[in-house]
Amino acid sequence: MTIKRKGRTKNLAAGRPPTTRKPKSISRKATKALINSHHLLEKKKSQAIAKGDRAAEAAIDGEIAALGGIEKYQQASLQGQRLDRGGDSSHVLMEWIKSDGPVPSSSAGTSAETRLKMLEVGALSTTNMCSRSRLFDVERIDLNSQTDGIIQQDFMKRPLPKDESELFDIISLSLVLNFVPDAIGRGEMLLRTLDFLKQPNTDCSSELHDLFPSLFMVLPAPCVTNSRYMNEPHMETIMNTLGYVKAKSKITQRLVYYLWIRKSPVQSSSATFKKVELRSGHSRNNFAVVLRGSSG
Repeated sequence: MTIKRKGRTKNLAAGRPPTTRKPKSISRKATKALINSHHLLEKKKSQAIAKGDRAAEAAIDGEIAALGGIEKYQQASLQGQRLDRGGDSSHVLMEWIKSDGPVPSSSAGTSAETRLKMLEVGALSTTNMCSRSRLFDVERIDLNSQTDGIIQQDFMKRPLPKDESELFDIISLSLVLNFVPDAIGRGEMLLRTLDFLKQPNTDCSSELHDLFPSLFMVLPAPCVTNSRYMNEPHMETIMNTLGYVKAKSKITQRLVYYLWIRKSPVQSSSATFKKVELRSGHSRNNFAVVLRGSSG
């Protein structure tokens, strides 16, 4: 059994929106409520589009507009990156890297030959900790970039690498996977990361080669801790099937952080993962990842 690589590729425009340059302050409670409402409406809109229900789609567009539209959501999205709310998620990645080996001093700098290549999907800023570390040459993409240094691009439509020079040592999916509208699309996104990462055991010029090639992934903690269809062992099984091994993880009240190292090719056994209830209860969310095998 093998995983299907063909089929639809989701347009991520229904998912994680862009950010604005100078958002006004929003309270933590209001930020959370706005994000949750917008996310729910986008999910309903995706379902209406799939059914061809144009009336429902228009009604949902009206509800989104009543919430302030995409601009208000952009403001909330960026708000969580403020230092008084924990800063950008890449500080966790840099802590992990520093704990695993020496990191070149930012004052000394590093040459282009020694820096690692990072693809940051859904980039919010050009000045996060990874960018300032000078350890990485960072290529940043977002669905609707409004900042210089961030390319406007849908990861699911990004042209495939033509040769090894276009492959990356690490891909960052920080609060991106959870904004993909459905479980099949999330599986397709995870599978697609393999197209852009260097092969396992590729020689790396850094002393930190044991951590690369890798995938840095951040999700809202409830996606793993309170989902009907996802928990920690299930996430690890899915990632292992894709050839990833968990190197680091951290769970806080709000977020879960992972560093997955690409160790082997996609496994052919147990390659189909459907939505199977792992927890019951009315308070659970429906976050799931589906991988479609040849019989799926």
